[in-house]
Amino acid sequence: MRCALLSAATITYCFAALATAQQPSHQPAQQPTTAAEAPNRDTSYIDAQGTAHVTRVIPLPLTISDEARRMLGRPAPDQGPPQSLEQRRASLTASTDAARIAWTKICPNSIVEDKMAGVPVRIVTPPEIPAANRDKVFINIHGGGFNADSGSYAESIPIASYAGVKVVAVMYRLAPEHPFPAGIDDVIAVYTELLKTYKPEHIAIYGTSAGAVMTGEVAVKLKQMGLPLPAALGIFSGIGDFAYSGDTSSFFNASGLRGHLDPPSGSHDPYYFGEISPKDPVLSPIYADLDGMPPALFVSGTRDMLLSGTTDLHRAFLRAGDDASLVVFDAMPHAFWYNASLPESVEASHIMAAFLLKHTSR
Repeated sequence: MRCALLSAATITYCFAALATAQQPSHQPAQQPTTAAEAPNRDTSYIDAQGTAHVTRVIPLPLTISDEARRMLGRPAPDQGPPQSLEQRRASLTASTDAARIAWTKICPNSIVEDKMAGVPVRIVTPPEIPAANRDKVFINIHGGGFNADSGSYAESIPIASYAGVKVVAVMYRLAPEHPFPAGIDDVIAVYTELLKTYKPEHIAIYGTSAGAVMTGEVAVKLKQMGLPLPAALGIFSGIGDFAYSGDTSSFFNASGLRGHLDPPSGSHDPYYFGEISPKDPVLSPIYADLDGMPPALFVSGTRDMLLSGTTDLHRAFLRAGDDASLVVFDAMPHAFWYNASLPESVEASHIMAAFLLKHTSR
């Protein structure tokens, strides 16, 4: 069971382990937790299997922006009917369109819908590209759980603006209609096409969430294929291991502590990879030979459901001797940089853009 009561100042969080959280399907739907029912003290019990049964009362930290405090303090019910895939896609389309408007107010741009190697792309160009950057291009792999587009605008518009570089957002084929490796095949087709015009040392590949996962997958596949690797990778809140769920997926959902949480069960996103082994080294780069990977930046937040996955893959890069940096924002949830109203989002986007530009300018 997980329950949450939020105000502008306090988050009350109750977490019971996976073994006790799963409810038989015949039981009636649970109702959202009310203020009267919310826990108001910390408790902790560790059972014989080492599973933690805890409640925590977590105030909003004073170290974050007022805008972030308002976002994190917005109430959300912890129970509700699940979304269908159609509802999810429609909802994310609306939020993605809203993000385009919000980010364009901050970062003017032009966007062209096109195709490269037969793959749909969105080419995002800032109003002015410095002469030194005209031979550079960044490839964005959007987030959206492999089955939708949640970030092709929010991930590309600010990066293009802050770096002063053209960004090609790949509108890859989506699961479950087109499972792995269809999406990475599309990205590699676009990358190969861009290699006809751009040097690999002037190309960076980056993505958020599902796109972060695919960024690592594409890099491993390019190495296997013997193709030149890009100059830099941006792995912004992702995972590198489909076989095991990390600790933070048991604590947080996409909004952090707000709203409903389904306890992890088995492998991540099985609809994405179907019958392929979750330990396949391209699907799960943590099992691949990562020696010689491009410099990589990993970004997450302390309330990110994929913080564990992000840090685990970061450590795998370090173990392989790669140049890998990690930035974690206090109290921030999954892919918080999509939200153009947060100072933390602007800061994160600047960090991302600066890293990618630095390593494509050598």
